[in-house]
Amino acid sequence: MSDATHQEGGADAARPISYTLSVNEINYPVTTSPGSALLAVLRNDIGLTGTKEGCDDCECGACMVLVDGQPVNSCSYLAAQAQGRAVSTVEGLADSSDLHPLQQLLLDAGGVQCGFCTPGMLMSARALLDRNPNPSDDEIRIGLSGNLCRCTGYDSIVAAVRQAADQLDSSTGS
Repeated sequence: MSDATHQEGGADAARPISYTLSVNEINYPVTTSPGSALLAVLRNDIGLTGTKEGCDDCECGACMVLVDGQPVNSCSYLAAQAQGRAVSTVEGLADSSDLHPLQQLLLDAGGVQCGFCTPGMLMSARALLDRNPNPSDDEIRIGLSGNLCRCTGYDSIVAAVRQAADQLDSSTGS
């Protein structure tokens, strides 16, 4: 292949694409380069800055969001891959102006210190409780294992998720 052909293919690969993302049940039209990470699109194009950029290498979990209910590191997930899928961020966790029980109990248990890991922790905990409404403490730790907290608030975070599981379970009557 000639250099000219290679360069033309590269130009096509960088050409912006337009699509719609469904984030927190709201459709957002976006135009991005094909290689744009979901994290960048959420923060810079849509304006949802609750999701944090930590390591930018899928190691810390600060950027965790849910795609079709599954936790993903949005720093390495292509935004275009999310087209046609349901993306949930920390901004969509509460159903109203009141905090979601996970959010409130994390505050009450002292699980929030600097707060940088909090959005990712909350989204991972939400995914865990959606698939297992009554997890053991070990299951909570495993469910949150992709999220790092540099302030070492793990015991408080696990306690908050346990309390949220109990509260959510009792409010649904299951």
